[in-house]
Amino acid sequence: MADLTALKDDLTRRMDGALETLRRDFGGLRSGRASPALLEPVRVEAYGGEVPLTQVGSVAVPEARMLTVQVWDRTLVGAVERAIRDAGLGLNPGSDGQIVRVPIPMLTAERRVELAKAAGRYAENAKIAVRGVRRDGMDQTKAFEKKGEIAEDGVKEWSDAIQKLTDSYVKRIDDSLAEKDREIKQV
Repeated sequence: MADLTALKDDLTRRMDGALETLRRDFGGLRSGRASPALLEPVRVEAYGGEVPLTQVGSVAVPEARMLTVQVWDRTLVGAVERAIRDAGLGLNPGSDGQIVRVPIPMLTAERRVELAKAAGRYAENAKIAVRGVRRDGMDQTKAFEKKGEIAEDGVKEWSDAIQKLTDSYVKRIDDSLAEKDREIKQV
């Protein structure tokens, strides 16, 4: 006999993954406030390859509009500065010994519109991922029915449960997007 709870747990875990990816994507959107997540996508040319910034230094937020990167290896300070400048984040770092200071500039109206559109794209991608998980759950339900592991009325119950789960995640995504939009417009 197939187990609805196990299926829902698997679908919930996968939908949580889509929501976590959305949070990480939103963290990388510069909203005018300093956040260490802003530098997460930055990769530094070091040690014969590209490595995440967090593997060559530690990121801190000493004030609301400033990030600092304490570079552990003095020879990599220039590479860290270049990587931040070339990451397409609109940031212009400067070094002071082994510390790279990254001032966070004020956002222009055009940049706010761009950020809001990017946030919308990230949210839509998360919804697509959640719907893909729902489709997989529905397919599994139909497969259980074909095998005779659940009855026809059980399929309806399972489908309703999967749809409710999907709707709750889509609402959470919409809520996250609304919060990010407020943050972008507020600063």
